Amino acid sequence: MKKAYIANGPSRKRAALALAMIATLSACGGGFLGQSANGIFVQNEEPLGNYTPAQIFERGEFELQNNRADDAAFYFGEIERLYPYSEFAKRALIMQAFAFHSDKEYPDSRSAAQRFIDFYPDDDDAAYAQYLLALSYYDQIDEVGRDQGLTFQALQSLREVIERYPNSEYGKSSILKFDLAFDHLASKEMEIGRYYLRRDNYASSINRFRVVVEDFQTTSHTPEALHRLVEAYLSLGLINEAQTAGAILGYNFQSTEWYEDSYKLLTGKGLELKASGDGWLRQIYRQMIKGRWL
Repeated sequence: MKKAYIANGPSRKRAALALAMIATLSACGGGFLGQSANGIFVQNEEPLGNYTPAQIFERGEFELQNNRADDAAFYFGEIERLYPYSEFAKRALIMQAFAFHSDKEYPDSRSAAQRFIDFYPDDDDAAYAQYLLALSYYDQIDEVGRDQGLTFQALQSLREVIERYPNSEYGKSSILKFDLAFDHLASKEMEIGRYYLRRDNYASSINRFRVVVEDFQTTSHTPEALHRLVEAYLSLGLINEAQTAGAILGYNFQSTEWYEDSYKLLTGKGLELKASGDGWLRQIYRQMIKGRWL
């Protein structure tokens, strides 16, 4: 655990050097370098309780600017501990959530953000706190192979931002991330479906591609899912289903490579791309024609 101390001035030479650095940073728009009432933070250690919340807050900002997010989170947390009823405690809490997130300490970031929402639900920064909470899930789902539970949690948290703060900049950003996370789930289903298809486990592959077509039909994976259904159904000798999947491709995605591949596959066997039979894909086709699908 880090010691609860802030450094304070030793020698004149070091103080003069630090003041010169402050002047340089001020000219660039930084302008604090851990300033205290005496001017700067340097080496001699004193308990944090000897400093005002403003001074500790400045130290946290200084650590953030110097890419020490873990140190920054510590100092912001100390403000909440030492001065729980001050205005700086509120500011420090949202900054602590940000610092933890910058350090990829996602559970800690989520905890701090949730405390802010619980304590200050009507504050202007509540939207950002909710957004940080959602990001604590979203930023862990970049890899397709990860646990999809994180993706579902990200979707739920992003939806909360969208519904509660629709006109905020965070609401708009959350819509984009929601779509990407939704696409991510479809990508996982496609990955598993292809795995089964390569191993001639057609029934299992069809189940995965069906999920994409029925539940993730607005994602970029739908055309490929339909083509893979054509492949799988043809392999099983289920002609009506294969033709119907091809018909849906032709109606919605005629400009894609997946339509071209399905067209060649079906016509190469003397088959048409038309809705046939009365299976689940035929129902999708009927809904599509009536304008209730895609």
